[in-house]
Amino acid sequence: MIYLSQMLGKPVLDAEGERIGVISDLAIQTGEVFPRVTSLAFKGPGNVPFMISWRKYVEGYDGEQLQLQVPATGIRFSYLQPEEVLLARDLLNRQIVDTQGMKVVRVNDLKLSSSGRQLRLLGAEVGLRGILRGLAPWIERAAVAIAKRIGKKLGEQIIAWNYMDLLDRDLSKVQLSVTHTRLEELHPADVADILEQLDPAQRATVFQYLDDERAGDAISEMEDEYQADVIDEMDDARASKLLGNMDPDDAADIVRDLSYAKAERLLRLMGVESAEGIRQLLGYREDTAGAMMTTRFVACHDDDTVGEAIEELRRAPEDFPSIHYLYVLDQYSKLAGVLSLRTLVLAKPQDLLRDVMYDDDLITVLPEEDEEEVAETISKYNLASLPVVDEHGKMLGIVTFDDAFDVIEEEAEEGKASGRLFKNAMIISGFLVFIVFYTLLVLKIAGLGFGA
Repeated sequence: MIYLSQMLGKPVLDAEGERIGVISDLAIQTGEVFPRVTSLAFKGPGNVPFMISWRKYVEGYDGEQLQLQVPATGIRFSYLQPEEVLLARDLLNRQIVDTQGMKVVRVNDLKLSSSGRQLRLLGAEVGLRGILRGLAPWIERAAVAIAKRIGKKLGEQIIAWNYMDLLDRDLSKVQLSVTHTRLEELHPADVADILEQLDPAQRATVFQYLDDERAGDAISEMEDEYQADVIDEMDDARASKLLGNMDPDDAADIVRDLSYAKAERLLRLMGVESAEGIRQLLGYREDTAGAMMTTRFVACHDDDTVGEAIEELRRAPEDFPSIHYLYVLDQYSKLAGVLSLRTLVLAKPQDLLRDVMYDDDLITVLPEEDEEEVAETISKYNLASLPVVDEHGKMLGIVTFDDAFDVIEEEAEEGKASGRLFKNAMIISGFLVFIVFYTLLVLKIAGLGFGA
């Protein structure tokens, strides 16, 4: 998590690694629920103030320094725009109105969210931790540890931006009472990044302002650890509707993490077809192709024509998952062949699918196949999706490349975690060896050991 107090004073480096100043402030553009940082203010040599566009020049912030993507000679300076607000100058240590709690509070720090190269303002820290962090991060950590030791919790007190209003600024010039309508304009992945960093009450409030489609998309983009919590916090009617509108594989992953009673209530409330598709996936063991696959794919029979297949594609709903291949089935619903969209478009409308499909050495997996092996297969053959068939060759579903990528990413993270664990173990071991050696040395000097 990023806090403004920790960013201020950190060095600013140009693309060549040359230090050109230190961070003095960040500017946001009002009018969004969680506003993007639009400008960077920094002090150069001789404490000369400068301001530049964040989008044009900033590569990223790693917690210790801010890196620009251009050399110092390529920077063009700008000015604060009328609709922009400086966080340190205009918000930090200012009084604000908490329009949710209906009280006046003081901003002790500001909490930001990182998403790629973007930074967004989440809200204001108005509690003790913001004050302690402003003094020094180690003081905050020490206070949290002490509170934990005595059975207390020193939690953050964050007021989301959409509940903030300034007292000591001319609000006719800077309007800080914003609505949730701009949330609809964010990409679901950006909404998910923001929601994950809010507390449950704030998340629930934001979801009230999202329509079902946007809410479902945002939940699908959230990390697994948050998805079930979000669904669990919703009323059953809306939760079942959102799950029913999701891809079956995404919905099944969430349902697995719910309590049995909650899961059954939601499945009973949703449509029979949706519930059946999810229950089917729940029947497969976790970490297998069956649990990974989606049952939503486009298939035709081998005696259909190319023209009929194209019409089938046109009838697919707008929210249908990405279509990369058309799967061709025989009269027993067994997978007979595959057609790329390119082949389908170039073929004549009257051609039969069996005459133009690819049917040599089809690459498939069984539903019991381990997910890591499935991901390796997709990666090895550069597939956009991989058919899952039963032992008789009947088509059950497909595993898409994005699900395979998630598995590969998880493996990579586990590898990093194992590396960190090993490194920490070595450090601890080395420290213990040092302590033992030092203790023995002290005992020897004191004449209490080694035959002294």
